[in-house]
Amino acid sequence: EVRLVESGGGLVQAGGSLRLSCAASGFTFDDYAIGWFRQAPGKEREGVSCISPSDGTTYYVDSVKGRFTISSDNAKHTVYLQMNSLKPEDTAVYYCAAVPRGLPLHKLWVLESQYDYWGQGTQVTVSS
Repeated sequence: EVRLVESGGGLVQAGGSLRLSCAASGFTFDDYAIGWFRQAPGKEREGVSCISPSDGTTYYVDSVKGRFTISSDNAKHTVYLQMNSLKPEDTAVYYCAAVPRGLPLHKLWVLESQYDYWGQGTQVTVSS
């Protein structure tokens, strides 16, 4: 059974930090890249970051560059999203998802239609 399980969300004040985790199982971890998406109330889901654990290549949306860092622990099949200097506009449900790493990720990582597997999401709320 394929599973992607997010954890680490919560309530934090603006300027604070959170670290999200995405634990993957049930598929060949090395064959996939893992992305983080978020969906705020009333807005479309957007790609936040992506990592190809096999070679460490990372991607970020401009709005989080310099504040968020994606990383992976390949032995644990877990991907992390370290979020610093959080802003109220970062408030959203955060999802992790798996996309085949053979795709041209530099073009496609932001497209949720390219992802095969999704987690259930974890809520991040940033208060002002």
